[in-house]
Amino acid sequence: MTLSPARMPATGVRRLTATLYSYAFLDDFILLYPVYALLFSDTGLPTWQISSLFALWSVTGAALEVPTGAWADAVSRRLLLSLGPLLTAAGFALWVLIPSYGAFALGFVLWGAGGALGSGALEALVYDELGRLGAAGRYAHVMGRVRAAGLVGVVAAMALAGPVFALGGYPAVGAGSVLSCLLAAATATRLPERRTPVARSEGWATTLRAGLADARADRSVRGALMLIPAVGAVWGALDEYTPLLVRGTGVPDGTVPYLLLLIWAGATTGGLLTGACARLGRSGLATLLAGAALALAAGAVLRTPAGLLLVALAFGGFQLATVLADARLQARIGDGRRATLTSVASLGTDVATVVVYGAYGAVSSATPHATAFAWAALPYLVTALILKARG
Repeated sequence: MTLSPARMPATGVRRLTATLYSYAFLDDFILLYPVYALLFSDTGLPTWQISSLFALWSVTGAALEVPTGAWADAVSRRLLLSLGPLLTAAGFALWVLIPSYGAFALGFVLWGAGGALGSGALEALVYDELGRLGAAGRYAHVMGRVRAAGLVGVVAAMALAGPVFALGGYPAVGAGSVLSCLLAAATATRLPERRTPVARSEGWATTLRAGLADARADRSVRGALMLIPAVGAVWGALDEYTPLLVRGTGVPDGTVPYLLLLIWAGATTGGLLTGACARLGRSGLATLLAGAALALAAGAVLRTPAGLLLVALAFGGFQLATVLADARLQARIGDGRRATLTSVASLGTDVATVVVYGAYGAVSSATPHATAFAWAALPYLVTALILKARG
C-alpha cells in the first residue's frame, strides 16, 4: 500500500528513531563500564595513574574533536558513526588481553578517537534528518530518548556485569564489550543520510574555518557553545569515579554494579524528561543545575548506599540539562557547519574534563572520594548563578 504524503514523514521519523535507539543502546552496552576502574586498581594502578588514563582519554578526544567534526561535515556522517565503535572495540580487547598501564593507555587513545568520530556527527545527522522530515522541533525530545537509550544500555550492562564477571572475570566482560561495539558499528550503517557531503566543493579544513567564523560572528552561538562544557564536563568526569564512590560506602565489590544501576537509572530518567522540559528557560535551567548540585553534594557526603539516591537524582538533573544545552546550540547553527560547531562544543567539554580529572586526582589523593564528589558540585552552583544573573 502506498503511504500518503502526510504519513511518510511520520514513518521516516519512526525508522530514524528506531535505528538511533538501537545504536545508542549497543554503543553503551559495555559490560566493562562498572568494573574497568576496578580492573585498573586490581592491576596495581594508584589513583593518580587512573586519573592520568582518564585525562589521556579526554586529551585524545580534544585533539581529534574539531577535525573529525569538520570531517563529518565534509564526508559521510554515517561512515564516521560506523568507524567509531570499531576503534573502541580494539581498545577494549587490549585491556583484557594485555592488562597493563601501557595497554590501558593505548586503549583509551583508541576509545577517545572512536568517540571523537561520533561526536558532532550524531547530533548533526539527527537534526538534519529530522529537519528534512519536517520534525526539527522534536530534536530535544528525540535526543533525550537517544541519551536515555544509551543509559539503558549502561544500566543493562551493569545488571549483567556481575553474573558475567562471576562466570569469566575480566576476559568475559571484555569479550561482551567488544561484541556490543561490533554490533553498534553494524547498526550505524542502517542510519539514513540524505545530505550531500560538501567534500566535492570544499575540504574539511575549509569547513572548519567557516564554522569557526560563524561562531565568532554570532554571540548567541558563542553562548550556546560555552554552556555545553559548563553543564557536561564535571558530571561526565565524575561518571568514571562512581564505582570508587560506591565502593567507599562499604559495600562488597560484587554489590558495586547493582548500586551503580541506581545512579544510572536516575540519569536515564533525566533523559526521558527532556521532551517535557524542552521549553525550560534560562532561569529554569539555573534552578535545575543548582538543585542537582546540592543533591550531589548531600548524597556524596552521606557515604552510605542510601545517599546514592541523591547522587542518582543529581545525575538525572545533569543529564536533562546536558541535552537541553545541546538543543539550544542546534537551534542556533546552520546545517553545513552543524557537526563542526557541535564538535567545537565537545572540544570545550573535553578540555574542561581534563581539568576536572586533574583536580579530582589531587583532591582524592588527600580526601575520600565522597569529599571529592561534594567539591565537584561547586562549579554547577557557579554556572547556575551566572545563568540566573543573565536571565
